[in-house]
Amino acid sequence: MSAFEFAARDAATAAVDSAAIEALEQDLRGTVLLPASAGYDEARHIWNGMVDRRPAMIVRCAGAADVATAVNFGRERDLLIAVKGGGHNVAGNAVCDGGLMIDLSAMREVRADPEQRRARAGGGATWGDFDAETQVFGLATTGGLISATGVAGLTLGGGIGWLSRSYGLACDNLVSVDVVTAAGGRVRASAEENADLFWGLKGGSGNFGIATSFEFRLHPVGPLVFAGMTLYPLDAARDMLIWFRDFMQQAPDALGGLAGFVTAPDGTPAFALIGVYCGEPSQGEAVLKPLREARRPLLDTFAPSPYRKIQTLFDASSPPGLRYYWKSSFLDSLPEEAVAVAVGRAREFPSPNCKIFVEFLGGAVSRIPREDAVFDHRDSPYNLLIIGGWDDPARDDICRAWVRQTWQAMRPFETEGVYVNYLGTESDEGADRLAAAYGPGKYDRLVALKRKYDPANLFRMNQNIPPGAG
Repeated sequence: MSAFEFAARDAATAAVDSAAIEALEQDLRGTVLLPASAGYDEARHIWNGMVDRRPAMIVRCAGAADVATAVNFGRERDLLIAVKGGGHNVAGNAVCDGGLMIDLSAMREVRADPEQRRARAGGGATWGDFDAETQVFGLATTGGLISATGVAGLTLGGGIGWLSRSYGLACDNLVSVDVVTAAGGRVRASAEENADLFWGLKGGSGNFGIATSFEFRLHPVGPLVFAGMTLYPLDAARDMLIWFRDFMQQAPDALGGLAGFVTAPDGTPAFALIGVYCGEPSQGEAVLKPLREARRPLLDTFAPSPYRKIQTLFDASSPPGLRYYWKSSFLDSLPEEAVAVAVGRAREFPSPNCKIFVEFLGGAVSRIPREDAVFDHRDSPYNLLIIGGWDDPARDDICRAWVRQTWQAMRPFETEGVYVNYLGTESDEGADRLAAAYGPGKYDRLVALKRKYDPANLFRMNQNIPPGAG
């Protein structure tokens, strides 16, 4: 009888005999992939091409029962476990070296109920899957900015999107979550059932179990919205960002906004202002008229557009397989000095796929009580995201250095807080950055929740909250 060597949770190794793996396969509706299996390489690859890890085994789950079976298999053998939903996380936590990867990417069913304005999405669904089903009825909830982003990862970290100012974050629109616990149990979390777990899932990452299904509230959106962007030469960025900052302070909640330092089609650094008005398109045209007339842009793409198309706005410029490295922080203000720093750093882009984004928050995000969810920093009006993207491994040091230097240059204007979904690895960020993401008082509450639901830290391939912390 042959044996396979796995990475164990405590950095040791564990031997698993082939008979146990064969028995596991018999218990699953899904499939088991070993390094020699067809499809293994495709399954282990994720969005961030910087991450190249090789699990000892991948369990491709067909449903929640498969997830529970895989969790029990890994726990009983003390294996290192990673969980893949959409696989879009920049830190690469969806895949581990040498351990067990529990893959939910086949669990992509989305069911919409237009009468109740509810939708349920499987743990492997993407926002592209979600929007395709809900937009049939002219309904949506806050989702990500790239259609390939997983519903699970985005929601468990909070969930900023174009509809945040109108309807809050993705996690604010949760009604219930089905979860497989570290003990292999299957529970439902909602405001009425396992309310403490429900709170922890609204921003606490994957620390407390594997979410196999999400139920959301839906809102009338689309199918057409008024949206697009204006593009300017970089020399206009300072004036236009300050103008947009003041404009958004008076804008209705129905307008989602983002400012981006990007690369123009001719290869030069440029500046883009993006707006998505989720109400009546004619009203959106009137609301955005001042922006379109404030200064003549190089390009103006504003028009009535399908909401599903707007949800793919960044897909082409953020393709899977590029090498990505991010840094991020919330901003309590956007003074002229900060704008000048950002303009200067954009002039030094080391790659056309590098970007600096300022996401405009406020609206419904700021009105939801801080204690309703793990997600914190609701009073911060801006979220800064510095993206390094490139394709040549020889440029790793140059591009990562640009991201770090840009983040350091913006530190005087940042808060201590950070959006969990934009965090990198703990070795890069430091443990204190994760605690700062949750704000005063919340981290200790999360540690207590971790001790209750995952005392052995089975689920540690995430933005991890160790049960022994505090």
